[in-house]
Amino acid sequence: MSVKRIGIASLLAMFAALVVPGMASAAPVTQELFDAKSAELNGTFIALACVLVLLMQCGFMFLEIGFSRMKNAGAGVMKIFVNFSVCTLAFWAVGAAIIGYGNDFIGTHGFFYHFGSMVDDGSGTGTLVAVDSSAVMYMLYSFAFCAVSLAIVWGTTLERIKFAPYIIYAAVFGAVIYPMVGHSVWGGGLLTDIGGKSVMDFAGSSVVHLTGAVGGFVALLLLGARKGKYAADGSPRAIPGHSMPLVGLGIIILWIGWFGFNGGSTLGTDLSFFGEVMWNTQIAAAAGVIGAMLFTYMKTKSLDVGMAGNGAIAGLVAITAPCGFVETWTAPIIGFIAGGVVVFGVLTIEKYLDDPIGALSAHGLAGIWGTLAVGIFASPRLTISAPGIWYGIFGDADFGATLGQLGVQALAVVATFTFVFAASYLVFGIIKATIGLRVTEAEEDAGLDIASHGMYGYPEAFIPQPELPVGEYTPSMAGTPVASSAESPSQA
Repeated sequence: MSVKRIGIASLLAMFAALVVPGMASAAPVTQELFDAKSAELNGTFIALACVLVLLMQCGFMFLEIGFSRMKNAGAGVMKIFVNFSVCTLAFWAVGAAIIGYGNDFIGTHGFFYHFGSMVDDGSGTGTLVAVDSSAVMYMLYSFAFCAVSLAIVWGTTLERIKFAPYIIYAAVFGAVIYPMVGHSVWGGGLLTDIGGKSVMDFAGSSVVHLTGAVGGFVALLLLGARKGKYAADGSPRAIPGHSMPLVGLGIIILWIGWFGFNGGSTLGTDLSFFGEVMWNTQIAAAAGVIGAMLFTYMKTKSLDVGMAGNGAIAGLVAITAPCGFVETWTAPIIGFIAGGVVVFGVLTIEKYLDDPIGALSAHGLAGIWGTLAVGIFASPRLTISAPGIWYGIFGDADFGATLGQLGVQALAVVATFTFVFAASYLVFGIIKATIGLRVTEAEEDAGLDIASHGMYGYPEAFIPQPELPVGEYTPSMAGTPVASSAESPSQA
């Protein structure tokens, strides 16, 4: 073959290599291919959101440890490990079924949830469908919310609760309490049709946060205050936590995790609506910080770090229900009011109840406000039920319908509080009557680290150790006597 022919053949081959892929890419995209790629993208989006929500467990851990005294720091780590694990198994075995579709009260299919489980398809006809891989991913995301709600419970119980109640309540909470609340709003339960209207809670101001806060409220009522919290005249005393940097780290982790919490609740990337939701989330959190800072200064003439942090949490909690239902201009209003709610809530509740991290205010009161805020500001463009009363007064929406929606939102608050309070009181009441809820006074004095776990979270603070070999060290070298390994924790 001549050199000329070889050259022509090479050029033709190069042309074919360039043209054929272009022709292939120019072929029409079928609807099936589009749907498959969209499902893959949505699944990846939910997986990322799920990781962010699961990361919030670290935020709760650092927040609670920072607000605890050093002698109780390690207990917070163990609590997160065990609660997270027990709740996982309880939700998998029972809770995943109950939160799904079924009757007005509970879901009825999907126990020991797995690929191939037969579950109600939510059509209301009783049709069962098999769970596929994408449904399993969505259920893992649903569990992450349950774990967050459970983590909220224990903020009120720091430094004085026994360890066994964690395990028992976590099992009941993950299997029954949280799933029944979730089912009532998100699983076709009682609150999805009230006079033709449904409760709107986009990501869980009431379902997640109020539920956790009410559980913590019940535990606190039965536990009582920490030793030394109240003076003889009943006035509250400050019991500072040992590390504000850890508190700040915990809040920042929670703040970041909230983008998975709220943004992921769009359950997909269609129309990029999650961008609006996440922007509302950020603005409300920022306004919560500013609001808390200003209201704290008005009340105390100081810029309290813990209060500012709780303002961020309150803003995030409050925007959780309305984030997908309101226009962005309402987000700073919702967040700013939440910042004021948490400040006045903490200062008022502290007079009567010992809530070390302000969970009752940041998650409970702010959760109530966020649920009601939907009934005030829900946009006609975004609502799935009726617009908020703002549009009934200042817009073209029917005033009666908007007032009814606000009433439905209030009913959700009352129903959630009543059910969770009753169920939690039953569980904690049985625990208190049998194995007991609270550690002994001596154990509280020693700290839960050593009393419950046999070690200190910060051993150097309690057990000074010589840096020199045995025999070459004397107490006078450090100016402090060294506790021997034979001494009891109280002697040390």
